[in-house]
Amino acid sequence: MILNLPNILALIRTALAPLLLYILLIAKTSSIENGIHIGWYYYLASLIFVLASITDFFDGYIARELDKKTKLGAILDPLADKMLMLAAFIGLASTGMASVWAIYIIIVRELFITGLRTAIVTEGLNVAASWSGKIKTVVQMIAVGFLLMQWSGADELLWLAVAFTLYSGYEYLDVYIKAIKQKANV
Repeated sequence: MILNLPNILALIRTALAPLLLYILLIAKTSSIENGIHIGWYYYLASLIFVLASITDFFDGYIARELDKKTKLGAILDPLADKMLMLAAFIGLASTGMASVWAIYIIIVRELFITGLRTAIVTEGLNVAASWSGKIKTVVQMIAVGFLLMQWSGADELLWLAVAFTLYSGYEYLDVYIKAIKQKANV
């Protein structure tokens, strides 16, 4: 079945991503116009982000544990992850709540790895996601949560997320290069 529970959860995440971005983008202008304190918009954005992040955990868990993996899910899950994180990062950068340079580095890495994955498919290789990539995602999510709530240490967590993002990208590239060399030697 194509539209199983994990895929539905990924679709929910794809729907929550633009809603998150919208809330972040309208927060400052709307709070002036309608008298709602800007903090409520950030709380709402935080709630949306947490709900979407929970769907990320459960769609993967259900797909693995209940053997509900599908080709659609293999496409939807990483797409939904990217949509969510990009919505959060773009929203945070546009409101001045996050370093534009940190966000730029993260986005460039994500685009590079997406291109690399396309090359991997073209080469007929299978390079699975590593633990560092999973840790990168968790650290990014925690950093976004801290930034949205404007908690102390948020900027440091964002730069830690940048470090994990770069490392996991390097690791992914290294595995790809080794796979290409191994394929050439066969």
